Amino acid sequence: MTADEPVVPGTAGTGGLVRVRLDLSYDGTDFSGWAIQRDRRTVQGELTEALVRVTRVDVSLTVAGRTDAGVHAAGQVAHCDLPEEVWETLGPSLVRRLSGVLPADVRLRAVTRAHPAFDARFGARRRRYLYRVTDAPWGAEPLRRRDTLAWPRALDLDALREATAGLLGEHDFAAFCRRREGATTIRALEEFRWSVAAEGPGRVLEAHLAADAFCHSMVRSLIGALLAVGEGRRPPSWPATLLSRTDRASDVGVAPPHGLTLVAVEYPPDEELAARIDLTRRVRTLA
Repeated sequence: MTADEPVVPGTAGTGGLVRVRLDLSYDGTDFSGWAIQRDRRTVQGELTEALVRVTRVDVSLTVAGRTDAGVHAAGQVAHCDLPEEVWETLGPSLVRRLSGVLPADVRLRAVTRAHPAFDARFGARRRRYLYRVTDAPWGAEPLRRRDTLAWPRALDLDALREATAGLLGEHDFAAFCRRREGATTIRALEEFRWSVAAEGPGRVLEAHLAADAFCHSMVRSLIGALLAVGEGRRPPSWPATLLSRTDRASDVGVAPPHGLTLVAVEYPPDEELAARIDLTRRVRTLA
């Protein structure tokens, strides 16, 4: 085994690389998204810089979901590979050490040794998002203004719930996605429901969405379409009719990013990771 090979169970001490899982959260307000960009502050940039500073080795991060500028995360997951000797020396203290050098709007909650086949992106079985919106006449509460959209008109909760029903299941969500070269827009939307987080004149509504994966801008576009329904500009049947389109719908607005939070990423057991990665990498088509 060479120094750039992963350490597999039973081979500790042979000088390879250890696959490390990172669980983190962040306030996306002051970031230009996850991915490193020149001359811009990003979550990946801050975390990479902190890891290099603490471990003294070059680090390459792979993330479960590349959040856009302004989008938050409460349950983001990433992975990297560290030399075995670095992990054995620093592993137990990495959360504390990194907390001392990371900015206050990024918190690393756990750093754990993962299975060699673990892949934060391709191994994910499900991603969960939450979108918060209030139709209170005074807007969002000051302490929640960074993660709650203030909507200026009253929203019909029954209409919102009716509209979501037609979007569940596997569909081509091209109308709701910003297409990327070579990427499919076919997705299986497993959950899309609305709940009331706060009652009364200061009512806060929360949209809960879950899928194995979401294409670019899909969640915020779905919310944008639903808000049009909720305020009465469109009928509840309208969002589902867009599923017949093969290109992005110009009449679908994209909801602001600050109301959106990646709340969790779920993975299969270790023995199912390879099969999950293989399934994720396949080009999806509708039957």
